[in-house]
Amino acid sequence: MPVLDIAALRATPLQRDPFDYLVTPAFITPPALTDINRDFPDVPGPGSYPPVRLNIRGSFAALLRELEGVEFQNAVSEKFGMDLSGYPTMFTVRGYCRKSDGKIHTDSETKIITILLYLNPPWEAEGGRLRLLRGPGDLNDVTAEVPPNGGSLLAFRRSSHSWHGHEPFEGQRRAVQMNWVRNSGVVWREEWRHRLSAAAKRLATSM
Repeated sequence: MPVLDIAALRATPLQRDPFDYLVTPAFITPPALTDINRDFPDVPGPGSYPPVRLNIRGSFAALLRELEGVEFQNAVSEKFGMDLSGYPTMFTVRGYCRKSDGKIHTDSETKIITILLYLNPPWEAEGGRLRLLRGPGDLNDVTAEVPPNGGSLLAFRRSSHSWHGHEPFEGQRRAVQMNWVRNSGVVWREEWRHRLSAAAKRLATSM
């Protein structure tokens, strides 16, 4: 049985103010979400981890396969009016949030489309709710706020003004980030950067 509700994505209108984005609140069905969270990998700590550094299995592996599939790619291409078939994809997984996370940014120029898929219980905290912003200077200049509830999908086109961030939160906050990126070198560099970061953390822990 498919994990992703592609029909719900196709029915979601694309918003264009202040940049191109869409939010599909129930992109994963509740039964599938339960199975995915059961198989969510053991993330070592805060920060983003490429799947190659984690034990990916079961329903979580099925989720990543569907995100990499042609049907999802075509639906996102249609929504944003661009052919994504020629661009590589990159994944990272997050399990925890630090108080220092969530600073306002636009994402790097190497990214074309950003996908954020949240895997949390119903979100009650004030912090950790991603805000799409009209500019870089005010976290309260909000055009939309996306609670990281389980099954919620946020997709946006990266641009020089795709500002976003969130109020501080510390604790478990599960998310999968997927990007279509400019070229395969971006994927290699990001994976290498994460490997170096993990090695530095291990060294610091052992000292």
